[in-house]
Amino acid sequence: MSDRENRQFRPLPVPNVELAGLFGARQDAICNSTAATLLDRCVEAGMIQAIDVSQPSPGIVIPLQTWSGSTQMFWDSDLGKSIETIAYSLYRRPNAELEAHADAIIDMYEKLQQEDGYLNAWFQRVQPGRRWTNLRDHHELYCAGHLIEAAVAYCQATGKRKLLDIMSRFADYMITVFGHGEGQLRGYCGHEEVELALVKLSRVTGEKKYLDLAKYFIDERGQEPHFFTEEALRDGRDPKNFVQKTYEYSQSHLPVRKQTKVVGHAVRAMYLYSGMADIATEYNDDTLTATLETLWDDLTTKQMYVTGGIGPAASNEGFTDYYDLPNESAYAETCASVGLVFWANRMLGRGPNRRYADIMEVALYNGAMAGLSQDGKTFFYENPLESAGKHHRWTWHHCPCCPPNIARLLASVGSYMYAAADNEIAVHLYGESKARVPLGGVTVQLSQTTRYPWDGAIRFEVNPDRNAKFALSLRIPEWAEGATLAINGAPVDLTAITVYGYARIEREWQAGDSVDLALPLIPRTLFANPKVRQDAGRAALMRGPLVYCVETTDNGHDLNGISLSSDPASAKTTEIAALEGAVALDVSVTRDEADWGSDLYRTAPPKSTASTARFVPYHLWDNRDPGEMLVWIRADQMQRGA
Repeated sequence: MSDRENRQFRPLPVPNVELAGLFGARQDAICNSTAATLLDRCVEAGMIQAIDVSQPSPGIVIPLQTWSGSTQMFWDSDLGKSIETIAYSLYRRPNAELEAHADAIIDMYEKLQQEDGYLNAWFQRVQPGRRWTNLRDHHELYCAGHLIEAAVAYCQATGKRKLLDIMSRFADYMITVFGHGEGQLRGYCGHEEVELALVKLSRVTGEKKYLDLAKYFIDERGQEPHFFTEEALRDGRDPKNFVQKTYEYSQSHLPVRKQTKVVGHAVRAMYLYSGMADIATEYNDDTLTATLETLWDDLTTKQMYVTGGIGPAASNEGFTDYYDLPNESAYAETCASVGLVFWANRMLGRGPNRRYADIMEVALYNGAMAGLSQDGKTFFYENPLESAGKHHRWTWHHCPCCPPNIARLLASVGSYMYAAADNEIAVHLYGESKARVPLGGVTVQLSQTTRYPWDGAIRFEVNPDRNAKFALSLRIPEWAEGATLAINGAPVDLTAITVYGYARIEREWQAGDSVDLALPLIPRTLFANPKVRQDAGRAALMRGPLVYCVETTDNGHDLNGISLSSDPASAKTTEIAALEGAVALDVSVTRDEADWGSDLYRTAPPKSTASTARFVPYHLWDNRDPGEMLVWIRADQMQRGA
C-alpha cells in the first residue's frame, strides 16, 4: 500500500466554510424558514411535551404498529436533527430567538437524563420498563446517535457544551452496557446511525473510547449466534415473527466484512456503510475498505437511479432486484440520497478519488436537494423520476425524518466540499465559497469564485499565512471532457498531474497564488443499461452534475409524447428568474400530435412534428405551477442512430 492510501482525510468543520452561490441560497432558505419550521412542527407534533419532565407524559400519541413500535419512538432523532440544523443556521446567521428555543430543549434533555447517563424520551416516559429489550426494532441507539450529532454541531456553532456533555455521559454509559464483558449486551442497533455519530464525538472530544465503541458495533453486526434472535427469545418474542422477516432489512444477515450485495432498508444501509468508512479511515482498516469498494460497485452499477436516488420500493423503503428502477413509483427516499452523500464523503477519507466524489455530487444535487423546496418550507419524502401531476411536496409527515435530514445536510454542505490531511487539501465539490484550512502548522485561506453549477469557470485564490509546501487536489469530473487548468495564468497539463481523477498540484504556495479550472458544461444524454426495462428506448439529459427534466408548466401536458430528435449538446441555455436564475435547456425534439380523437387504439402511429422542449434541473421541479414531470424522455431515433 502506498503512503498516499495510508493518509487520513477529514472534512473541515462547518464553521470553517462560508458559502455563497447556489448552496448559499439554500442555506439562506434554511436560515429564513426551514430551521424555525422544523422546530415549530416538532412542537405541534407534541415532541417537546414528550421530553418535558415538568409535564405529564403524553403517552402513546402515534399508535403502536405491527412491529410493536411507533414512529413516536424516533422523536428524539427528529429533535436531534432539528437542533443540528439550527446549529448550522446560527453559524451562518445569528438568531437569538431560535437559539433560546434550542437552549430550552437542551435544558429539558438535561433534566430528563437519568443518573446513569441514559436518555430516551420514549423509554423513560412512555415505556420505562422496556429499555434495551428490542434493539432490532425500537431505535434506541439510532436516537442517541442523532442527539450526539446535534451535540457536536451545537458545540461547534455556539461554543455551548451542555448537550455535548449530556451525550458524552450517555456514550460513557453505553460503553458499560455493550461489549463482550460479563453482564454486557452483545448488541447493536437495528437502525444504524450511532456508529458514525460516535466517530464525530471522538473527533471533537479527542476520546478514542468512542471510536472503539463505534468499531465494536460494526464488528459485532451479523455475528453468530445472532443477537437479534437471542434478544427476541429473552424477551419472549418469536424471533421469526417480525415485519420484514429477514435480517437483510437491517444489514445484519452477515458480518459486515462478508457482505457483498447492498440489501434491505436503504437509509440503514447508507448509515452503516458511512460508519464503516469512518472506521476504515480512523483505523486504516483495509478489510473494511475492500468490503465497501465491493458494495459501492454493487450499488452504483446495478441499483442506483441516474439522480443518485436509491431504494426503489416502498414495501421495505429499500432495495429489490438488480436493475429494478421504476420511475413513477420510485420510492428513492430523500434520506437515502442524503445517506449516499454521507457514505461517498466518508469513502474519500482515505484519499481523493473521483469514483466516490462524482456520485456524491450527483446524489447531493439531484436525489437529495430535490427534497427541499426553494423557499425551505415544504419537503419530498419520495423522489420519483416521473409524475402524472399528483406528487407534490408536503409540510410534514407521520415519520418526519427527511425534512431535518436534508436541512442539516445542506446547512453543513461546506464540510462536504473540502477535506484536509497532514499536507494536502482536497476540493471535492465546487461552489462560491471561502474555506479556512488548518494544515500542518500553516493556515490556508482558500476561496472559490464561480457560478458553478450554472457556469464551469472556477477560480481559486490560495492564501497561506506563510509560504508553505502542500498539495491542492481538485476533482476533475468524469463528464468534464476538455477541462483545463492554469496556475497563476500558466496552463498546466492535466494528464500529467491527475491522480484518481483529481488534479494534484503540489508546490510551494504563497499568498496571492491563483488556480483557474474550467469545466465544460456541455449538455449530454445518458442511456440506461438495457436491463433497466423501465428506461428502454429513453434517455436522460444532464449538464454538469445536474439531471434535467421536463414539466407541464414549460411544455404543456402529455410529456410522454416528447422525443429527443438530436444531440442536445447545442441546446440553447436560458436563465429562469422564477428558479433563482437556474439554467434551463431548450432542446430540439419531436412531439406527437395531441389530436388523436376518441379512439383508444389505431393501426397507425400518431403524427409528430418538430418542436422545442424546455428542460429544467430536476432538483427544482414542483417549485412553480403543479403538473406533470418526466426525466427519461423517449429517444428512439437517437438510439437507432437516426
